[in-house]
Amino acid sequence: MKNTVAIVGRPNVGKSTLYNRMVGHRHAIVDDQSGVTRDRQYGVSDWNGKQFNVIDTGGFVHGSEDVFEAAIREQVIIAIEESSVIVFTVDCHTGITDLDQEIADLLRRTEKPVVLAVNKVDDHNRSLDAAEFWSMGFEDTFFVASNSGSGTGELMDKIAEYISDDFEQLSDLPKIAIIGQPNVGKSSLTNALLGEDRNIVTDQSGTTRDSIHSIYNKFGHEFMLIDTAGIRKKAKVHENLEFYSVMRALNALDNCDVCLLMIDATLGVESQDLSIFRVAQKRHKGIVILINKWDLMDKETNTARDFEEEVRRRFAPFRDFPIVFVSATEKQRILKAVEAAMQVYENRNRRIKTSKLNDVMLDIIDRHEPPAHRGKFIKIKFVKQLPLAYPAFAFFCNHPKHIKDSYKQFLENQLRKHFDFSGVPIGIFFREK
Repeated sequence: MKNTVAIVGRPNVGKSTLYNRMVGHRHAIVDDQSGVTRDRQYGVSDWNGKQFNVIDTGGFVHGSEDVFEAAIREQVIIAIEESSVIVFTVDCHTGITDLDQEIADLLRRTEKPVVLAVNKVDDHNRSLDAAEFWSMGFEDTFFVASNSGSGTGELMDKIAEYISDDFEQLSDLPKIAIIGQPNVGKSSLTNALLGEDRNIVTDQSGTTRDSIHSIYNKFGHEFMLIDTAGIRKKAKVHENLEFYSVMRALNALDNCDVCLLMIDATLGVESQDLSIFRVAQKRHKGIVILINKWDLMDKETNTARDFEEEVRRRFAPFRDFPIVFVSATEKQRILKAVEAAMQVYENRNRRIKTSKLNDVMLDIIDRHEPPAHRGKFIKIKFVKQLPLAYPAFAFFCNHPKHIKDSYKQFLENQLRKHFDFSGVPIGIFFREK
């Protein structure tokens, strides 16, 4: 990947803290527990007028039998292959370890530029201790304290020298987040769509802790795909780390355009699925429901139809959204899920001309006037779409406070009937003319 910087190193040397410093905000989870970062985490940095991607990787552990550590090792190797510059991070406190030497040997074999960041050098005495790291033989060696930012400016100056000027801003792409409860198959779907094992997948729930950003560019579609940590009930969130993971998933939901809400077909719609759906609805995100693990279901003639009716009943009154039955592991109908998501993205960005909007809606309102309130007749004179990130409409009338919720729902149904807003919550406001 062009103009991409990968941060690599053994566990617990401060890679995620350095990553947060480089991208300018607390994006990656930081904890004293080693092995917190399990997947590659993507961000964008801007330095000296140059923009580049930054990848935070899991700690490199050589020859481990642990399922996570073995997968982390593969993630680091992929990150090195994807990057144009590598930031090798070591810990001044512990000095050079055997594992540092193993990683250094691996990096010396690559032709890509390697910058050595000796981290946690936070005072003069530490800088004297850190002098031993010159023996590792990397020409570009910098002594930094990523917690305070000391020395990171010089490090970023050197990185910027290796970055070309032509960078495509990734954040302008549509953002589609895969959300849902733990272990419903979110990371499996991400890997199936991307065609590679970008995210770690195990049978253990809670494998994904950060929200992982990837670029999808296939079959005429290009967007940012975000795999999030599973959102479980508050009562079941015990460790601090998992709490931050859930918060990261909700932040990803805040920043996305469309949510792919995954539901486990073998479990059906649970109360937590409904809670996640309501969060996405309140934040006016596009919504596509994916019924995963459909290959495991015993099917009869009307199984899919009955399941779909039950989903819409549970999520009522908002029922106008696509439902796709998929199997992430078998790659069944996953491209249909992508097409549904992109259609919902288009619907969310749809703008209706004011003249057309009034021609359609005022005719309907004349035939179905709002009910009077205490003898006061309500007249709606004008309709206008508001300039918001989601479809929102203002109805100008003489008594806006007296319009009942049932009539508001009627107007929403008519908007959906005459204009395609499938999968998108609509905002309706009444204002005094």
